[in-house]
Amino acid sequence: MKNTIKMLNKSLLASSIAMLLSSGMALAKSDDFHKLYQDNCASCHGSDHGGYLAPALNSAILKGRSPTALRTIVMAGSFDTLMPPFYGRLDDDEIRGVIKHLQETPKQPNPAWTIDDMKKSLKVYVKDESTLPAKPTFQIDDKFENLIGVAARGKYGRGEGSKAIFINSTTHQKVGEVPTGTAAHIIDFNPANPRWAYVKTDTAEIFKVDLYSMQAVRSIKTGWNGPGMGVSRDGKYIMAGSFVPHNAVILNADTLEPLKTFELEGIDPDGKHVSSDSGMIIGTPYADIFAIALENAGQVWVIDLNKEGFPVTRIEKVGRHLHDAFLTHGGKKLMIASYDDSIVAAIDLEKREIIKKLEAGCVPHVGGGSAVKVDGRTLGFGTNFGDCDKTVVSVWDLDKMEVVKQVPVSGGTESPAAHANAPYVAVDIISKDRRARTVQLIDKKTLEVARTLDVGGHAYFPEYSADGKFLYISAGYNGDEVVVYDSNTLQKVATVPMESPAGIFSRGRVKYMTRGLSPDEMEQSK
Repeated sequence: MKNTIKMLNKSLLASSIAMLLSSGMALAKSDDFHKLYQDNCASCHGSDHGGYLAPALNSAILKGRSPTALRTIVMAGSFDTLMPPFYGRLDDDEIRGVIKHLQETPKQPNPAWTIDDMKKSLKVYVKDESTLPAKPTFQIDDKFENLIGVAARGKYGRGEGSKAIFINSTTHQKVGEVPTGTAAHIIDFNPANPRWAYVKTDTAEIFKVDLYSMQAVRSIKTGWNGPGMGVSRDGKYIMAGSFVPHNAVILNADTLEPLKTFELEGIDPDGKHVSSDSGMIIGTPYADIFAIALENAGQVWVIDLNKEGFPVTRIEKVGRHLHDAFLTHGGKKLMIASYDDSIVAAIDLEKREIIKKLEAGCVPHVGGGSAVKVDGRTLGFGTNFGDCDKTVVSVWDLDKMEVVKQVPVSGGTESPAAHANAPYVAVDIISKDRRARTVQLIDKKTLEVARTLDVGGHAYFPEYSADGKFLYISAGYNGDEVVVYDSNTLQKVATVPMESPAGIFSRGRVKYMTRGLSPDEMEQSK
């Protein structure tokens, strides 16, 4: 955990100052710094000043740092991070005042957000959903499989640019956008009803979105920050987890009513009782369950949705600092990254036990997951964003649960994308230099890097269209567009402008990949 924090602090220090200095700076003149921080900074840095997407900002972390150096970073920004320049937007007194406040403020106790707080935060924008259109108001396939959602963060992580944007991946045309106020982080789709999607923001709001009319019909705030969210296979439940506070909640997916909260705590692999952030949350296609990772406790909990009270089965000693995961083998096997152990743990969700721990490079981060059949083998691909002597993408045989190869790549990576109908596995290069504009393509058969694409902005989260014909890539900061390539020729075929795009989510993944089924497996299961 300490190594991970050190790595994140090193790579994101510049961006850590940026997000706190957005539209509410006028409050600094009234010394209301607590409200300023909560309104403008906590979504990225944690409501407790303890860090989240960006590192912690408190007196311990910033001790000894030169205020002049910090002020220079804020004014100039940094091409290599998420931070834009603030020269001309903020005056010098505002910048000096905020930096002084942060250097004097210790990490705060974890603030509560109870089930009563959640209920009070519920907002209804469309009171009678029967008035919504009976079919989509735009051209799309009947099952919505060609729909792609993009989490557009906006330049400052909030404001008019923060939206969930939806694209028809057949035409590459934008078909709708839903304002989210703060940066959208996760987009998931109801597997039982194609008209509904759910968007979770950095500030832990969840929006229920009607895809037919492209509008939010309800929203609820489930915590202060934390990206974890999953939808059950029958579309009846949502589970959401938080970094702050350390809890998770099950919601009615129709009404967003909170049904039960869970305190995330347990014995970690070193025998210590800890309170934990929420890591990944995922539903599976084979059973009415959720799986949730307790990041700091090193546990995976399996929650039964068909039993009274939603009972929990705890799988312990999975790894230190768990984070993201993906499913394979029809959703029965969970591959979960453990940062500080440099492994990916394979878990049998049916037997609810650890199968094996596999070598995974340093600081593994598997993103939305990448499992695909190649010459009769089910291969999984795992990215790594740590600073390694030799940065690699791990390839595993998921049938035998063994390492096949460590593929050298040009820098740290965050998310892989594969498809049965595409020849390449795409990985985004997020190293802190100009290579962060690139995506590398690994040939599925040779397991060698075949091509490198410069997408023109900070490369994020490649994703294939449902049919595998096109590869979508976010060209984020300094690019401000999603770039579309032909998945076979790798020729650019389209661009879709938006402000600071990040995560890309295919509706087709509801049927395969994230939920453990590739398109070829889907055909075999019919």
